[in-house]
Amino acid sequence: MMHSPDSAEGIADSFEEESGPEGLQAATQPEDSPATIERQISDMHDRLLRTQAELDNFRKRSRREYEEALRYREMDLLRDLLPVLDTVLRAIDAAQKTADVESLRSGFRMTAQQIEKVLEAHGCRAIEAEGTSFDPAVHDAICQQVTPGMAAGTIVGVASRGYRLHDRVVRPAQVIVAKEEM
Repeated sequence: MMHSPDSAEGIADSFEEESGPEGLQAATQPEDSPATIERQISDMHDRLLRTQAELDNFRKRSRREYEEALRYREMDLLRDLLPVLDTVLRAIDAAQKTADVESLRSGFRMTAQQIEKVLEAHGCRAIEAEGTSFDPAVHDAICQQVTPGMAAGTIVGVASRGYRLHDRVVRPAQVIVAKEEM
C-alpha cells in the first residue's frame, strides 16, 4: 500500500522501511519528561558548584603556598651563612686570648673566603673593577684622579666592591677613575 509522502502514515512507513522498527520507536518516543530534565539541570548545577569550589580552594591553597615561599625564601642563604657567623664568633673569642695579629688576619681572610663561597653558591658574584674601563651600569665613580700611564676612564682603585645577583646589580662598585692631566 502506497501512502502519499506528505501524510503522517507515509512518513512513518518510509522511516520504518529505512531504519526498521527500532528507528520508528525511537522517533515516536516522547521527549524526556520535565522531571528528568529538571534532574539533569540540578546535577549539572551541582557539578558546576563543586568545580567552582575546587577552583576557589586551589586558588586559596596556591596563594598560601606562594606567601609561605616568599616568607621563607632566605632560608637556604641563612643556613649557609650561619657557619660563617660561627667562625666570626670563634675569631672574636680567639682575639681576646691572643695578641698574634697575623693569625687574626688569617682567620678573617678565611672568613671572607667562606662568605664569598656562600654568595657565589647563591648566584652573587663580585663585579670586576680595577683595571677595567668605567661602566656606569656597574660602577659608581666616587672620585677621579690623575694617574700617569693610565688611560682616562680606567678604574685605578676600588673603595667598595660591587656585586651582582645573577644578571642584576645588587650594589655597584665604588671606584676611583683615572682622568687626563690638565
